[in-house]
Amino acid sequence: MSIAQQITEGRCAQPFAELGWIQDKKKAHIKIWFENALSISIVDAKDKHNIADLQKDEHGIFCATLNGKNATYTLYEVVAQTPQGEYRYYDPYQFKDTAYHAVHFIDHQPENLYLQAGAQLMSTPQGIEGVRFTVFAPNASAMSLMGNFNHWDKRSHPMEKTDLGYWVLFVPGLKAGEQYKFALKDAHGNTLPDKSDPLAFSQHQYPSHASVVYDHNAYQWQHSEPKAKNLYHEPMSIYEVHLGSWRRPQTQARYLTYRELAEDLVSYVKYMGYTHIEVLPVSEFPFDGSWGYQPVGLFAPTSRFGDPDDFKYFVDTCHKHNIGVIIDWVPAHFPEDGHGLARFDGTHVYEYEDPRKGWHPDWNSCIYDFGKQTVRQFLVANALYWFDKFKVDGIRVDAVASMLYLDYSRNDGEWIPNIDGGNHNYEAISLLQWMNTEVYAKFPHAVTIAEESTSFAGVSRPVNNGGLGFGFKWNMGWMHDSLHYIAKDPAYRRYHHCELTFSMVYAFDENFVLPISHDEVVHGKGAMIQKMPGDEWQRFANLRAYYGFMFGHPGKKLQFMGNEFAQSVEWNHDAQLNWEQSDYPNHKGIQLLYKDLNTLYTSEPSLHELDHNNEGFRWIDLHNAEQSIVSFIRFAQNKVAPVLVICNFTPSVHHRMRIGVPEKGRFSLILNTDDPKYAGSGFALEQQYTSEDIAFHGCTQSIEINIPPLATVFLKHLTK
Repeated sequence: MSIAQQITEGRCAQPFAELGWIQDKKKAHIKIWFENALSISIVDAKDKHNIADLQKDEHGIFCATLNGKNATYTLYEVVAQTPQGEYRYYDPYQFKDTAYHAVHFIDHQPENLYLQAGAQLMSTPQGIEGVRFTVFAPNASAMSLMGNFNHWDKRSHPMEKTDLGYWVLFVPGLKAGEQYKFALKDAHGNTLPDKSDPLAFSQHQYPSHASVVYDHNAYQWQHSEPKAKNLYHEPMSIYEVHLGSWRRPQTQARYLTYRELAEDLVSYVKYMGYTHIEVLPVSEFPFDGSWGYQPVGLFAPTSRFGDPDDFKYFVDTCHKHNIGVIIDWVPAHFPEDGHGLARFDGTHVYEYEDPRKGWHPDWNSCIYDFGKQTVRQFLVANALYWFDKFKVDGIRVDAVASMLYLDYSRNDGEWIPNIDGGNHNYEAISLLQWMNTEVYAKFPHAVTIAEESTSFAGVSRPVNNGGLGFGFKWNMGWMHDSLHYIAKDPAYRRYHHCELTFSMVYAFDENFVLPISHDEVVHGKGAMIQKMPGDEWQRFANLRAYYGFMFGHPGKKLQFMGNEFAQSVEWNHDAQLNWEQSDYPNHKGIQLLYKDLNTLYTSEPSLHELDHNNEGFRWIDLHNAEQSIVSFIRFAQNKVAPVLVICNFTPSVHHRMRIGVPEKGRFSLILNTDDPKYAGSGFALEQQYTSEDIAFHGCTQSIEINIPPLATVFLKHLTK
């Protein structure tokens, strides 16, 4: 089959060999493919004189041969007469060098992928503006570009295949806002589902799933500086949010937009005293019920809430109010939707081919091939992209454990051991190390956080010290143990006391975040308040005491939306939070307590500066299982003004209980979760305590204090 036939049948992989200005030694050939044209001529782009009138050949391609001085290339325009009228445009196939330039140095640095591939707004050396399209599909036999600009014709804009497996084409005249997709044929010539651009910066949802050309230079940043310079010693209290169900307009069946959230959500987060917002995945995803954890368009903020400029405005507004933005990032797997990455060119371009490695049984989704260099660059480039183009402060990496273990959620015989016969996925490990190395090298004030649910060693250890290189790791052990403990009837907690104290055995092995995430209030697990035992007053008292314990415990803090006012039902992604409950006294008390805990945590260096150093923590009494009481003290870097934390997890009141303290001086009550303003019992507590020369709990000094029921109290050391 001739190239001309291949073009007209949509099967051409080298259109530059047949279309455009094709130069010989003494003559030139000009060939234009425009199926509906009645006649075509080309004119000099500068002086508009007619260069040639083209004739249609037997394949429907318009051709002309130029000799002599007319055979010297000059920038030209196509003038096509059609039944619908005249069309005048620059021929894309005269810009071969511009198209091919996309693959120059593309693999030298990971960020080159999003800087060169996808749909890039640019100008040719002659100053012609347009869009260069570049997409990786090494095993496709043909690919063409379609969009609004060619009436979604799958044949009119065939793309050129390069030696690196990328397909390229520069189309003059296109601007930001153009919609497009790719039409592909597999290695055997079979038609594949139309594909969205894997590197699309903007993308529509169902039914079109069209990619959209986007200009990253259009938005003018006002507040792009990072939230903090050293989060290890800074407070970090994270509000985890599903943007689609935090709040919804009361009179309209729609979501709040990014810009509306920038006003309402940011104002609320600032009022509540959080330092960071963490949003469930915002990369474009097709299915609402996945909450974003089945992403298809990794480089496009979901269009549910607006366009990419709107998301930038949201981040900008957060920074204006000194609130950091963390996004959930999902490199572990992706769904099979036809317009997405799965079997992109008819082969496993992005996923492992063997289902024992390439298919995730828990989520019915594909697993990236972490050993393939093009996939590794794709993922690392995407991580860098969110820091670079959207100025986010951090990424929380989802499902890290599923990446690290080849046998994750698999039975014997369902997985392939590594070269050493073990279950560690060395390819995924090296990918995560590379990602963290690149992120921290290029964005020193960034933060990466791993959701890793096992005891894999060194998750937050530097790569050059043998670790994965994450900044922080979710402390899933603390979360599971403490929630299991607090759900017990107080009468039985004495038998589970170690569940409360065991976390301190490993608390400084990693840089931990204490998470009470969305996963704990969905799928039948019950809302936080539903987990608490006892009557209504005891449930709220238990929750207040637990939140106090969380803020006293070493580690950064994360709380899912709705938990801060004790929403009484499980989270439902299809509806907004039950905000009306926050007006009820018990719920309002929890909300005010959480606000005050945030304020206390951020204002007291002893509660955050040494979150990841054992010098910042000392047990006072961890053995009082009989009364279900623990006490400990937190220190700042300069050891000034330590904070004593006492937790009582029974409804019993303890009068004149003696508590050891490490230094002589006065202690001031700075927060009591049983305070009446939090809907507590109001059991009387003194505001000041002076230590006595009575040794207790291994300390040379001690104080006497009345301990309220189901309460956590914080006392600050003032003077010696």
